Amino acid sequence: MTKNNHNNIATFIHLSTFSRFVVPFGNFIGPLVLWSVNKDKSEFIDEHGKEAINFQISILLYALIIGLLTIPFFAFSLFNNLDFMDFNFFDSIHININKPSPLFYIGGSLGFLAFIGFILEIVFIITASIKARDGIFYKYPLTIRFLK
Repeated sequence: MTKNNHNNIATFIHLSTFSRFVVPFGNFIGPLVLWSVNKDKSEFIDEHGKEAINFQISILLYALIIGLLTIPFFAFSLFNNLDFMDFNFFDSIHININKPSPLFYIGGSLGFLAFIGFILEIVFIITASIKARDGIFYKYPLTIRFLK
């Protein structure tokens, strides 16, 4: 195979992570299939495949951590003003929007952090794809190396 073909395969390994917008878990399935089929063809493809999969696993881990931290803050802030001893739930349930709990701000900050992480993930994937196209190895930042 030519070097240009290896670069194209490595580029598609990174770009295949966007398949998650079409197929559930496509960000794992796409790179894993492309990498496992082509990893023996060159070390360049092997390294880019491992890097893409490691990055996606790291992103999943970070998203789970942020999600697990965010959910209780929103839940506690929403149920803060409810009276659970009242039997007229539909007449007496109200959420005070004028004065949100400080927990709401903490949860919102974590949600904003997750949104910034999503934007950075897209930027890193595009950067890795461009580097792979040019024949340069790219290491994603904040990636835990599960596959060595």
